[in-house]
Amino acid sequence: MPSAPLTHNQIWTALDRLAVRAKLSASGLAKRSGLDPTTFNKSKRVTPDGRARWPSTESVAKALAATGVSFDAFVALISDSSGAAKSVPLIGFAEAGAGGYFDDGGFPTGKGWDEIAFPAVADDHAYALEISGDSMTPVYRDGDTIIVSPAAPVRRGDRVVVKTKKGEVMVKELKRQTAKQVELKSLNSDHSDRTIANGDLVWIARVVWASQ
Repeated sequence: MPSAPLTHNQIWTALDRLAVRAKLSASGLAKRSGLDPTTFNKSKRVTPDGRARWPSTESVAKALAATGVSFDAFVALISDSSGAAKSVPLIGFAEAGAGGYFDDGGFPTGKGWDEIAFPAVADDHAYALEISGDSMTPVYRDGDTIIVSPAAPVRRGDRVVVKTKKGEVMVKELKRQTAKQVELKSLNSDHSDRTIANGDLVWIARVVWASQ
């Protein structure tokens, strides 16, 4: 009995899983492969008139070469339903403070987000931030990706993303949270700790994973 033909979605999902294995976003995989950063983005998976589009064999070959994955292993990623990856929205951390990327509850919203495939995320509102610069070293380095879950409970010692009413978005360690304020420890000793009154806090969300 002949096997069922491959679908567009199966091939794109395998590329998403390949990116996850390499701890990269779809755009990060494309860049590492020497391709245009948008090559594997969701917007490239359909034609302007809405028809499904195949990735080119050249782009797949370059992605396999860049990640050191054999063609046989890539075929296994196509059929591996147990390793299914969930896509979460991704933006650069430097963009996170700009308006239009989060609603008042701290959930990702609007246009301009890329996507990253990530397995085993239960929070439908989870999103990813790509770190830029060295302000969070040695915990997070330039180019690292962190996954943030607005629904995850936040406890003392957790690394968190915080937004203030002044529009600041920062990653810190939660030292203490009281009825009046939130005390935050900087990840980089060159930067001072912060204490933010609850009235000046828009939202706080837990970092649940980092691509390190």
